[in-house]
Amino acid sequence: QVQLVESGGGLVQAGGSLRLSCAASGSIFSIGGMGWYRLAPGKQRELVATITSSGSTNYANSVKGRFTISRDNAKNTVYLQMNSLSPEDTAVYYCNADILRNGFVGVHNYWGQGTQVTVSS
Repeated sequence: QVQLVESGGGLVQAGGSLRLSCAASGSIFSIGGMGWYRLAPGKQRELVATITSSGSTNYANSVKGRFTISRDNAKNTVYLQMNSLSPEDTAVYYCNADILRNGFVGVHNYWGQGTQVTVSS
């Protein structure tokens, strides 16, 4: 079994910061790309940021310059530092990862359970 567990969400005022974490656990051989997505009420799921195993990053235009994705491969953990938050960033944030499990052939995609981020004006 593999699990992705997010943490770090919460309520913050506009202009504030939050740091999300997502730790992968279980029988993991290797992790490829990792990323963060968000789902706001009445909107479609949106890619926020991704990071490859070698550290290359990609961001949605709406968060460029404000959010930073990083990862600690030794801890199987991906982070999302969110600065200058606005009410438009309010959403449930989901972690995503491509994982190769021990003893298995082929990479599978996994999702975390989500963590709520609420930004008040």
